[in-house]
Amino acid sequence: MTSFGFGRELVDRAEGAYLYQRDGRRILDLTGGVGVLNHGHNHPRILAARQRFAERQRMEVHKTYFSPYLAALSHNLAAVLPADLTMSFLPNSGAEAVEGAVKLAYKYHNGRRGTVLRADSSFHGKLLGSGGLTGQSHFSFPTIPGIDTFRYGDLDSLRRTVAAHPGDVYAILIEPLSASTLRWCSEEFLRGLRELCTAEDIVLIFDEIYTGWGKTGSLFYFMRHEGLVPDVLTTSKSFGGGKSSISAFVAREPIYRRAYDNLGDALLQSTSTTYYGFGEECATAIEAIAIAVDDEYPARARDLERVLGPGLRRLAKQHPDIVSEVAGAGALWGVFLDGGPRILDVIARLAPGGMARDPRFKTKLIACAVVNAMYHDHDIFTYYTLNGLSPLVLAPSLVTTPEEAERAVDALDRTLAQGLGRLVTRFLKEKVSTLW
Repeated sequence: MTSFGFGRELVDRAEGAYLYQRDGRRILDLTGGVGVLNHGHNHPRILAARQRFAERQRMEVHKTYFSPYLAALSHNLAAVLPADLTMSFLPNSGAEAVEGAVKLAYKYHNGRRGTVLRADSSFHGKLLGSGGLTGQSHFSFPTIPGIDTFRYGDLDSLRRTVAAHPGDVYAILIEPLSASTLRWCSEEFLRGLRELCTAEDIVLIFDEIYTGWGKTGSLFYFMRHEGLVPDVLTTSKSFGGGKSSISAFVAREPIYRRAYDNLGDALLQSTSTTYYGFGEECATAIEAIAIAVDDEYPARARDLERVLGPGLRRLAKQHPDIVSEVAGAGALWGVFLDGGPRILDVIARLAPGGMARDPRFKTKLIACAVVNAMYHDHDIFTYYTLNGLSPLVLAPSLVTTPEEAERAVDALDRTLAQGLGRLVTRFLKEKVSTLW
């Protein structure tokens, strides 16, 4: 990140969709905090909720005292989610939520099954368990046993993989929309997946850590398909309102009770909650949910989609030698950049150390050059995904206006019009030399 200007600059304050730097510049932040900032920076209702908690000297979550915040947050999660997704557990991070969900599925079968399936294109975290469940990791984690893989969105591949482990699959973990690759599962696939899991008594886990709370145009991406309900849902990132490190996995009541509704097993999920003070985190998440509902965040995402979708597709037609594909939903869009002058291939061969071994170095370099120009020329902050196919990403917070999204599309058009050769040459001259 220090190869970019913003790697060495200081932000004085942040508010809504903007970063205000010490040199007076106002930067439109289209990163959305990489999924964390659906509410934007320092939402006034989030700040007020946290201030009230402190001023009233409220008690943090305690092992032996009833916590009204914990109870209220669990109640509100159940209220906004469909069917019997009513039983919540609240860890710190998305990776912990994933591991808790998989652990729940294993316990549901009382350890009698030993296989968990994940897609070949997936990102679920970087802990040992969640890292092993991440499909596109280039690092081999010492991880939980019994992980097998199917092709993302391919129902035949999924069925073959389940059949290869007769009666032994305890969970299937998938992102209905993959934020790192900007690919998504069709309704046909998701309903077929649900039917298969029901028939085989497999716990179905949807990972919506990035895509929750309105980001893709519905409260959660899976909810755009009526009647489709997973057995367990994971969420994090903007669940904490951009302030709290909090996550959740929410299970259907029969699944959770079969696993943990007995005195011997009730505390098996408690080890990650011993030392944190979770009252303020719960109070913050309660307010974050309320804002998402009150301010109709799914509708705001659809408003942004009506600008970003047609606008970015138009750019793909205008710059076919640069843009190979545009994909996204709601306020989460990826622009896949390709092509470029022959010098890029030479640079890829000559790049030092780990860069030369990165099969996506050329793609990342092109994306970096565009990110750099958007930032310096137009005061717009974008990013590219570090996991997956590395598209340029426009993922505005849901406090961003359609007019600001239009400005971003126009700025990207003017940036691409410079040509990749000029953009990459400029980026290399200004920045990359500091890494070598």
